[in-house]
Amino acid sequence: MAGGGGGGGGGGGGGISPLGPSPPMWYHRDLSRAAAEELLARAGRDGSFLVRDSESVNGAYALCVLFQKHVHTYRILPDEEGFLAVQTSQGVQPKRFKTLPELVSLYLQPSQGLVTTLLYAVDREETATDDRDYSDGEDDKPPLPPRSASTSTPPGPETPTDSAPAANGLSTVSHEYLKGSYALDLEAVKQGACALPHLNKTLVASCKRLNGEVDKVLSGLEILSKVFDQQSAFMVSRMIQQSVNQGGDQELENLVTKLAVLKDLLSSIEKKALKALQDMSLSSPCSPPPLSMRHSKAIPVQAFEVKLDVYLAELTKIGKSQKYTLSVDVEGGRLVVMKKVKDSQEDWTTFTHDKIRQLIKSQRVQNKLGIVFEKEKDKSQRKDFIFASAKKREAFCQLLQLMKNKHSNQDEPDMISIFIGTWNMGSVPSPKSVTSWVLCRGLGKTLDEMTVTIPHDLYVFGTQENSVCDREWVESLRAVLKEHTELDYKPIAVQSLWSIKIAVLVKPEHENRISHVGMSSVKTGIANTLGNKGAVGVSFMFNGTSFGFVNCHLTSGNEKIARRNQNYLDILRLLSLGDKQLSSFDISLRFTHLFWLGDLNYRLDMDIQEILNYINRKEFDPLLKVDQLNLEREKNKVFLRFAEEEISFPPTYRYERGSRDTYVWQKQKATGMRTNVPSWCDRILWKSYPETHIVCNSYGCTDDIVTSDHSPVFATFEVGVTSQFVSKKGLPKSSEQAYIEFESIEAIVKTASRTKFFIEFYSTCLEEFKKSYENDSQSSDNVNFLRVSWSNKQLTTLKPLLSEIEYLQDQHLLLTVKSLDGYESYGECVLALKSMIGSTAQQFHTYLSHRGEETGNIRGSMRVRVPSERMGTRERLYEWISVDKDEGGGPKGRSTMVSRVGHEYVKSLGKVSEEGERKEETAARSKQDASDSDPSICKNSYNNPAYYILEGVPNQSAAALSPELLPSPTSTNPQAAKLPPSSAGARNKSPCAASGPPHPRRPMAGHPVRAISEEGTSEDDGGTTGSTLTRPPPDFPPPPLPKGALEMVAEAPFPKPRPLYPDLAEVRIPAAGPVAPMAPGEGFRRGGGGGGVGPGALDDQSCSVLQMAKTLSESEFPGQPPRAPSAPPPLRGPPMGLGLDACRTFPPRNPITESIAEDMPEEALWGSSSSSLSVGESSVGEWLQKLGLERYEEGLLHNGWDDLEFLSDITEEDLEEAGVLDPTHKRILLESLRQQQQQQK
Repeated sequence: MAGGGGGGGGGGGGGISPLGPSPPMWYHRDLSRAAAEELLARAGRDGSFLVRDSESVNGAYALCVLFQKHVHTYRILPDEEGFLAVQTSQGVQPKRFKTLPELVSLYLQPSQGLVTTLLYAVDREETATDDRDYSDGEDDKPPLPPRSASTSTPPGPETPTDSAPAANGLSTVSHEYLKGSYALDLEAVKQGACALPHLNKTLVASCKRLNGEVDKVLSGLEILSKVFDQQSAFMVSRMIQQSVNQGGDQELENLVTKLAVLKDLLSSIEKKALKALQDMSLSSPCSPPPLSMRHSKAIPVQAFEVKLDVYLAELTKIGKSQKYTLSVDVEGGRLVVMKKVKDSQEDWTTFTHDKIRQLIKSQRVQNKLGIVFEKEKDKSQRKDFIFASAKKREAFCQLLQLMKNKHSNQDEPDMISIFIGTWNMGSVPSPKSVTSWVLCRGLGKTLDEMTVTIPHDLYVFGTQENSVCDREWVESLRAVLKEHTELDYKPIAVQSLWSIKIAVLVKPEHENRISHVGMSSVKTGIANTLGNKGAVGVSFMFNGTSFGFVNCHLTSGNEKIARRNQNYLDILRLLSLGDKQLSSFDISLRFTHLFWLGDLNYRLDMDIQEILNYINRKEFDPLLKVDQLNLEREKNKVFLRFAEEEISFPPTYRYERGSRDTYVWQKQKATGMRTNVPSWCDRILWKSYPETHIVCNSYGCTDDIVTSDHSPVFATFEVGVTSQFVSKKGLPKSSEQAYIEFESIEAIVKTASRTKFFIEFYSTCLEEFKKSYENDSQSSDNVNFLRVSWSNKQLTTLKPLLSEIEYLQDQHLLLTVKSLDGYESYGECVLALKSMIGSTAQQFHTYLSHRGEETGNIRGSMRVRVPSERMGTRERLYEWISVDKDEGGGPKGRSTMVSRVGHEYVKSLGKVSEEGERKEETAARSKQDASDSDPSICKNSYNNPAYYILEGVPNQSAAALSPELLPSPTSTNPQAAKLPPSSAGARNKSPCAASGPPHPRRPMAGHPVRAISEEGTSEDDGGTTGSTLTRPPPDFPPPPLPKGALEMVAEAPFPKPRPLYPDLAEVRIPAAGPVAPMAPGEGFRRGGGGGGVGPGALDDQSCSVLQMAKTLSESEFPGQPPRAPSAPPPLRGPPMGLGLDACRTFPPRNPITESIAEDMPEEALWGSSSSSLSVGESSVGEWLQKLGLERYEEGLLHNGWDDLEFLSDITEEDLEEAGVLDPTHKRILLESLRQQQQQQK
């Protein structure tokens, strides 16, 4: 077997390979730490060992040994001379070896200093090398890389292939090398050689004729450069002369140098000629302005026909609702509200952009919108309108947001719009027009025609099997954008890997806001050496917000799910993007927003005829339930904590070319009939930091681009961004310094190791990364899990670069838990500082992940102390649109699901709802459901620290539970929306606030949104979310549960605070027993999903999370009456896991009262100022405005807090009732009132 693994460091002593003549079977290359522990646990015998590449040091190795059910890791480091040695304690002389086999052979002998003698080698599993994966199973040979792809790499000598005879007659040279000299080079490599002399001779001979041709082309280009750029002509001549003078033994290097010069000239000569011609044309008086100076075409005034929304009680007074017209003038910054009166007369009122206080989207009624106007100074009123459709409402909101942004006094944007497209072009050029793709026209969730031509700030195009050269492709995209926007978009990055390409274009006005551009690619084709499959990525900063974009083409074939999963994990680990300081983190945690697009090639697991029948009836839900990507995500195998908008368009593959009416699903091949069932191969997903703003406004595919067997897919996003913050007060003095302080941290990691750990902290708000001391306590009740804790003495205090709250509330902190023995990461996470700001410590709770897999959980107590001098803040543009939990009843007709990956940051009536507990009360709710919300029988296993991901835990240490402990399978109701809400009157506060990286999604109007949430769950909701901010998960991140587990879940908060960390020592895993059969249609879900435990659940020798969770829950709540198992709340469709609201520990809120204006007849609304809200005599409004929190004025006035004198008695509960639910804002208000009280004293 040839070639060492990824960690093969420098050859040990004298050029010998550190792996010896061939890699030994106990060497597992780049096997992950978690996978190594799992292999050793399966081996189960003391002295079992393996060697893998180190995850923390390139070129180093890790020796992993099993002893007394624990895995001990020893680092093997190469020294300056290339010799290998096991890392030893200080003062102990290491033993040096030339190769790994020599080192291991020593420790096969007893008493050599390891915890035990190496006894049983755990060999690696060899994979088949002949795994053909070329292009969706249609070609028998891999496609050659396109000639235009400068980044392509053809197969090297390690993968010799039969070549077709070359036209230049030089193919015999290559054949001679492959038949004879190739073996000589291979033998030299085995002996440790780093050069291939025979291949070098072959290349020189093959390129002799090319040398002369390049010289001729260079001379011609030199003449052109002298004509169009005389200043640089001399330099070009000198460069050419230098390349020609090189010769002798460096013939190949000489050719490469000349080709580099040729490339530079070819890429620059057109620009030089264009500039020269433009300079010449400037003398013409009627020459048009340069493209970059042209402005985008003006947005015309758009009119929306609406009706005033009134309650039935008011209809008897004023008759039926009257029609209004809302005209939006984006350019003029005006909104005209007009209604018809008698005799065709019109009554109209004009509001300038600064008089529109807030837009409030109804959550229950998809096409209802409340508008809060400022009528006079300190007086406002709200009016609700019903639009023709939800799409019209979204278009209206988008136009008003655009108007607000256009006329704001902010120098930098708070929010940008991003277009993302993915298309497998099928190796043929694109059609002349791709307008429908760029304008998001077609099937699925599309934009309204009123807003479809509004230019986006960023355009990201990902293509696969794209045979067009990079430059031609980018220019064609720019031409399309210019045609529809009259803007000259600037390409900021183009990256290719064979026929996989990604291009990012930005509005000219944003070009200077882009920085730190990075590009990378990863091959995942045959043996990870061919680029026909793989990924390309681009990353950059937009002001203070980091973005990452990955376009991939994964393995094809219906049955190759595991291979696709591995492709994803390889890309996640190997794609080199983002801040190099964050090398400990995979790319899913390196960016504020990461978008992943491409031909993922996941198929549908269903009979072809059934698939076609469902497609013909436009019933996509049954197909989405058998979509391989959805199933793998539910198991947490891939795309952990990513989000995807609801799919409401037909499968995009595999169409008959030339039409979109027919799917071609069979192809006769030499090996038999090949089946490619219609599937959603082309997808767009994303993952964002917690407490950030991102909304998906469209997700669909075109229906008129027919050149490929794939349809292009598009999505648009509204994304909050931060500016490069400049402190108005300068650097903080010592008395004005903000601090990030930790009181304690506890982590539970999935590992059989018993080493010590420390934590590293990274953030852009820190000057450099910081480390904690080693943990001061650890314990375990399960051989495969370890609980480690740090007290405040072990945790360092962090000092942010700037101390303003406006800056800090946009910052995030990355944590990685590392071992002292190997300095390898056992889990990483991200925390939002926004929820942690205040004078009192706040508790956080989130999951740990490593290499794309969940590896445990972490929680603790921290605070971000901000000096009072730096407390000023302002409202962001995306906070201007909020969501109103208006009516308590559920929506009529088809229920709408909202996939929220955590608590969302939702505002109502100008108030921020921290919990984001948008709950839908179904009319059919039973009395027993209501009684289930009784806090006296609350059981919440999510608070138990041992409720973790347990897949891969051997049965020998975590046996299956007996049948009586397993929930009995119960039927599900596909139409049911979700669990009943908690008791409305409960006011108990959870002892912990949350923080974690969830990813919000706005649902498509009128359609259910189905996606994997932050906890891997699917959740129903009452309507379209407006300004959704990514919020943390519940007080403990719950793994998804099957329907039977609903018995255990509490629906009300704790009646009194409980200890935060139950003692793991009280938890016991029961002895092994018979396993209950799996309910029909249910599958094992990693983390406890799928309902029931059957053969599918234990094939990998796993212990179900449900088993452990139920045991832990019962041991944690002794004496509590069990919930009735006969009436679990219904779930939609097959068990997708438990909705977040069911386990929410925050107190439920009463439905927020509508504004006074809403309950009055429309004549009174518009004709009388008595319905308006006026500010109290002590200027509550001015006080709020000074704090930058004026949006809470209306809520405080509604609740009677209209005087600062009375406000001094306000409590946190009073603030919550008034809509102040953001913990940061609550603390700001209370702190300000406290300071005022002290001043008065």
